[in-house]
Amino acid sequence: MDQLDRQILDVLRIDQPQSIRHVFYRMTNPRLPEPVEKSDRGYRHVQNRITVMRRSGVLPYGWISDTSRRGYFVNTFSGAAEFLRRMNGLYRADLWADAGWYVEVWVESRSIAGVIQSECEELAVSLYPCGGFSSLTLAYEGAVAMNRIVEQTGRRPVVLYIGDFDPSGVLIDVALERELREHVNGDLDFIRLAITPGQIAAFDLPTKPRKAGDRRSLHVIETVEAEAMPAGVMRQIIRDAIERYLPPDALAVAKAAEDSERDGLARIAQVLTGNSVHDTADYLEAGG
Repeated sequence: MDQLDRQILDVLRIDQPQSIRHVFYRMTNPRLPEPVEKSDRGYRHVQNRITVMRRSGVLPYGWISDTSRRGYFVNTFSGAAEFLRRMNGLYRADLWADAGWYVEVWVESRSIAGVIQSECEELAVSLYPCGGFSSLTLAYEGAVAMNRIVEQTGRRPVVLYIGDFDPSGVLIDVALERELREHVNGDLDFIRLAITPGQIAAFDLPTKPRKAGDRRSLHVIETVEAEAMPAGVMRQIIRDAIERYLPPDALAVAKAAEDSERDGLARIAQVLTGNSVHDTADYLEAGG
């Protein structure tokens, strides 16, 4: 038990946040001093140890991601100044302004989404968790939103996809691509980033035999869930793929613009707090 706890902590100290499923797959590595079995029982064992360590304070709560359960909130504000102060950090410059592409990321599960969400947010791309085979409504609404942005910007749409390599997983992105193309106006580049047979070999990902009797995708002999990919590697794969579509230095230029605009918003909030409406109007008219 102590050895397994140390292994979990070692993995998360190096790379976080990770989903419980990501940690579980790291713990199935037979090279570890105390590997766990690749089974539901093994998963529950890792899940239990993570729960115990989080509650005891040994493992920080923020090291584990979980986007499957989230609340819905309504923001309220005491005034315009508070609104500006609280919203200041949300201001983003358009780092895609000079790009010729509009990029989205679609993933098979919310577990994967939780691991790569920070990269997608930093690089300002939309992230869609399918939850398995995507609903017709989700694909249709995604295509409609894509059409609107493409019409406004003239950029070419690109979908980057991450999903399992198993009999159903290799069909999910095929079905998603088909549904998106049904409703997207014009061209669409659809790229499966992971999991691929080449990645299974290159990263020595843990595999499981396909389920007996499953007649789908017979070319898939050994299966690999996307969460078997180390979280840090997955984040780097998605970052590298997105940045290929960005102009050089786009992120640095956008961050410089954001710093300047946020400083201006902060000064406006200060004026609203300490001065009258007329003072604020004079400040804005003067170019503040």
